[in-house]
Amino acid sequence: MPPKIVFVTNFPVAADFAREMALSGYDMAIAEARSAEYKAAIKDADYLVGFVDMLVDRQLFLDGPKLKLIQLLSAGYNNADIEAARAAGVPICNNGGANSTAVSEHALLLMLAVSRQLVKQHQDVANGRWRGNTAPDLRELRDKTLGIVGLGSIGKKTARLARAFGMHVTYYDIARLSEAEEDALGLRFRLFRELLASSDLISLHVPLNASTRHMIGAEELGLMKDSAILINTARGPVVDEAALIKALESRQIAAAGLDVFDEEPTPPDNPLLRLDNVTLTAHMAGPTFDSHKARVRNAFDNVQRVNRGEAPLWIIEELADR
Repeated sequence: MPPKIVFVTNFPVAADFAREMALSGYDMAIAEARSAEYKAAIKDADYLVGFVDMLVDRQLFLDGPKLKLIQLLSAGYNNADIEAARAAGVPICNNGGANSTAVSEHALLLMLAVSRQLVKQHQDVANGRWRGNTAPDLRELRDKTLGIVGLGSIGKKTARLARAFGMHVTYYDIARLSEAEEDALGLRFRLFRELLASSDLISLHVPLNASTRHMIGAEELGLMKDSAILINTARGPVVDEAALIKALESRQIAAAGLDVFDEEPTPPDNPLLRLDNVTLTAHMAGPTFDSHKARVRNAFDNVQRVNRGEAPLWIIEELADR
């Protein structure tokens, strides 16, 4: 029997790319997560591909005993049961940076939108209020200091874009670059608390794990300038949302641009929805038309590697030593 791929996505464009790039000599079932089609297909699947970290638990490996690879289309994997995958001996791989351009561009989009009060300006013009009742307080990015927390693929691309806008870029990461690497990117390392206190804008690009959950809380927000802008395109729980709301309500920090939340979709009574110093998007930094194509390409390349008996690329850090 040919090797079988089960492809799971809620994004029709990703499914279209999967059909377009379908691998010769493989069977492929495209199904919604936990649907009847998915449950039937997983029984003899060799590869599970898609936005599937929420499906990775002990039951998955009982239902899919032939699985050789869990290939994520996402960068994050915080919903996956890593110990279950380790016990089953099945590698989990993320998307190989396929969404790094999209997310870094979105981070800059939020920086600009917040600094220029884009949403308020649009609403004023659309509602016949030319420049509103008072001229908005608009700021430029040039000469501002951007502090990047987490300098992986997305963080590095965000740094390059920020430099193109004339920003001064600092970073904090547990994996520090060499001075030559810092010179090449035009940035400098700062200790975490030092970065928080010295930055005009702070952009978060860390995975969600035990060490990063609520890494931005009341104490950290208290270190920031009262003119600071916080940008989060990583994962919601990296920030203590209740503490952030208090900091925004009291103007302890100036503003925030958020693509991610503690609970998604965020409930309609979330105070963030009524604040005038927040710009919000619906966890849409990564899923662009272009990134979907790159995700599927990387995923199918990794499937072929494993099928040839080679080690897969982009194994998540927690399983990299398996």
